[in-house]
Amino acid sequence: MQSSVGLLVAVLTVALVPAVVRAEGEDPWLWLEDVEGDKALAWVAEQNAATMPVLEAVPEFSELRSRLLEIYDSRERIPYVEIRGESLYNFWKDADNPRGLWRRTTLAEYRSADPAWEIVLDLDALAKAEDENWVWKGAECLAPEYRKCMLSLSRGGADATVEREFDTREKAFVEGGFSLPENKSVVGWKDENTLWVGTDFGPGTLTTSGYARLAKEWKRGTPLAEARTVFEGRPEDALVAVSTAHTPWGRYDMAVRYRDFFHTEKFLLLGGRLVRLDLPEDAAVQAWFQDRLLIALRSDWTVAGKTYPQDALLAIGLDAFLRGSRAFDVLFEPAERVSLGQVAVTRNEVLLSTLDNVRGKLYRLRLEDGAWSRREVPLPGLGDVSIVATSDESDAWFFDYNDFLEPSSVYLVAGDEPERLRTLPHFYDTKGIRVAQHEATAQDGTKIPYFLVMPRGFDANGEAPTLLYGYGGFEIPEKPSYDPTVGVGWLERGGVYALANIRGGGEFGPKWHQAALRDKRHKSYEDFIAVAEDLIARKITSPERLGIMGGSQGGLLVGQAFTKRPDLFRAVVCAVPLLDMQRFNKLLAGASWMSEYGNPDEPADWAYIRTWSPYHNLDPKAAYPQVFFFTSTRDDRVHPGHARKMVAKMTAMDKPVYYYENTEGGHGAAANNAQKAYMWALAYSYLWKTLR
Repeated sequence: MQSSVGLLVAVLTVALVPAVVRAEGEDPWLWLEDVEGDKALAWVAEQNAATMPVLEAVPEFSELRSRLLEIYDSRERIPYVEIRGESLYNFWKDADNPRGLWRRTTLAEYRSADPAWEIVLDLDALAKAEDENWVWKGAECLAPEYRKCMLSLSRGGADATVEREFDTREKAFVEGGFSLPENKSVVGWKDENTLWVGTDFGPGTLTTSGYARLAKEWKRGTPLAEARTVFEGRPEDALVAVSTAHTPWGRYDMAVRYRDFFHTEKFLLLGGRLVRLDLPEDAAVQAWFQDRLLIALRSDWTVAGKTYPQDALLAIGLDAFLRGSRAFDVLFEPAERVSLGQVAVTRNEVLLSTLDNVRGKLYRLRLEDGAWSRREVPLPGLGDVSIVATSDESDAWFFDYNDFLEPSSVYLVAGDEPERLRTLPHFYDTKGIRVAQHEATAQDGTKIPYFLVMPRGFDANGEAPTLLYGYGGFEIPEKPSYDPTVGVGWLERGGVYALANIRGGGEFGPKWHQAALRDKRHKSYEDFIAVAEDLIARKITSPERLGIMGGSQGGLLVGQAFTKRPDLFRAVVCAVPLLDMQRFNKLLAGASWMSEYGNPDEPADWAYIRTWSPYHNLDPKAAYPQVFFFTSTRDDRVHPGHARKMVAKMTAMDKPVYYYENTEGGHGAAANNAQKAYMWALAYSYLWKTLR
């Protein structure tokens, strides 16, 4: 079962009509929020025409673009899979299939060096036949047969999708089957003739965040208008959703009211009744295992005379829980710098990963005669481990391991010891590259860890071109991982790379995230600045050679950093960013992020947001670095108006900038590998041009 946070992250994106700006005078750049208006698109074309030729002329550009496209299209990439019954499904893109192939194989074939794949759907052929630029967004299939699936197809890479029923046995769309028009819908199978649906049912059926306020039960062969409402939220909620977990131990129908990303009310549908689960709102139902409910805590919970700590993983029999028992088994308990990562289940085991000082570990837990046993899975190093595919119908599962210098390897566990099945090639030369972990000291004395990746021949003389990357939000950790884009674009060419583990992220569990929420948001950019200053103090680099990069929330982060300390950075890559924090809650999915940042319509909240909103902290007298902003017209998660307006305002202040906007691509800013290679070639060419 997907965690409540995972479900929310997957669907919290929908367009809202911009409201009129209300404070600090009329915004002269408001018209740039008209995403596809003629005037706005003409402005975009003008900016692109000014930026693209300049960055394409950088000596590194052509080679970078070719190298990156070769990597993205490489057939030597690992075909990661999902376990669906007896088949392993994979979605694959390459030079011959730029939109991709949905395909399947067997476990026996997958263990071979060159597995045979059966094509289930050719997205390029579908796009050609239907004259649509389809981008794959996933499939929701009905267990345990996995024959009936609802496919999510996006036009041009937007989050909004068309939902269509597909038969994996016939390898065709179901004639007269379930279908929903383009929207940000949430669908799930109750049974083969019934869907749970959350979508735009008409006026009043969306929350103020623009997501489904109603969840309905839709019977096959009936019009959507006749679907029965089974669950209803409030207008101020982020979302409501109903889903069914089809497990070997039973079927669980669950309704969830999302107040925000991390606070939910959870109900079981039992005998036609909604039965609320007596859990803290910020606890997450992670999975069902045998007859037990697995629960992850985001705050301390005192119940039945016992306190369970924040970030613990608990288990309890569902029947006992519903009868009032609160005697939980503790499957994981955090330490000062050890936090819970992923949780997954197989037929007979609970799997969990942890972060130990931002280095991954992996464990298998088994329940026998009422007692839990636990053993660690051996890993080849202290990098990033991810559980990539499991099934509660078998005990076979897959995980991935990689670190800064070692490319990903996928392992099969189908017995006592992991079996390495395949490894990515080294897409760039790592010879002589070294990795270290350091700590910077934040303004309040907190130790902020960061990783440092140094090229061969590195000498700490303060002159090395250095790229500092950060995110710092939504409890998402930044982990050591092999990234061929960074390798080819930066490390292989002699650049130093630093990865900051700042507050706001999830490196040390919920407490690390909560330390930079709302009125404490300044902690994240202060931590980032502290890491930058530490790099300079260690003579890794200097302000003239230091660049920073971040996207989405990370775009907000680097926007805060360069407006607060323009003297500290020479280059800034600000990708698909949030920047106008006075209006973020009125644009697209922004209202759903107010638990992270605050509500700018509340004077008390705006008083602190105003101090770190990059758009409102631009100073006409400041000497800013020449920032490179990029976004996508089709980004329906973070509105392109953020980047557009920032560029317009800086240009009006005579601050030089670079700007690139792709007309496709959604929040990833690229709809295919060619667009992705072009975009990152621009970004790294900009960095070398600026920091050389």
